[in-house]
Amino acid sequence: MLRKIMFASLLASSAIALAIAAPADAASKSDRAREAIAAAEAKLNTADGLGAAMAAPRDTAAARAALATAREDLKSGRRDEAIEDAIHAQALADTAIGVAQQHKDAALASARDAERASAEAARNTAVMAQGQVSNAQDQAVQAQQQAADANARADAAQQAAASSAADAAAARNAAMIAAQAPAPAAPKVETTVTTQHSTTARRATGAKVVKRTTTTHAAPSASSSDQITTTTKVTPQ
Repeated sequence: MLRKIMFASLLASSAIALAIAAPADAASKSDRAREAIAAAEAKLNTADGLGAAMAAPRDTAAARAALATAREDLKSGRRDEAIEDAIHAQALADTAIGVAQQHKDAALASARDAERASAEAARNTAVMAQGQVSNAQDQAVQAQQQAADANARADAAQQAAASSAADAAAARNAAMIAAQAPAPAAPKVETTVTTQHSTTARRATGAKVVKRTTTTHAAPSASSSDQITTTTKVTPQ
């Protein structure tokens, strides 16, 4: 009898335990469904932030549809279905996130490549500009040298012109001085005429007559018995 009472007590305890465990299990599934739905919502938000709606529109739409179904299942008490649909929504959201991340990485890589190309082009442009500046500086130096040479030639030509002008002025002054100077005097001519007479003609034998004049005179006529010697001396004034 005691055994029957104890067995009945065990059965009652088991029934009570089962009755208590069933609501606890149901509550646990509901929590799991809510957690799964919340996780799916978070992943969809992440996908939206990465631009999954543009990168993977089909996966994003399917994830939203699965999430809506999970919410409806939980609301209708289909906790197991709600958990499954929420987990499916998470998987679709993960796929959308992966596609969006690939697109983002590709865009970043393209941007980096474009940036490197732009920097390389900028460096090349800077090198070319530096070369042009160097050429311009060289040309400026050459132009300055040519200008200096031209100035030197101009100075030399000016000096030559001044020298020529001075020579011309000196020649003019010399011509003026020569024109203003008096004409040179005629040379002084001294003529000495010596006449020797014979003893029969005159008593003054051997007498010498000397005449000096500034002009030349013809020798006087004499008889055949006279000897005449003429000496002419020209003395410049």
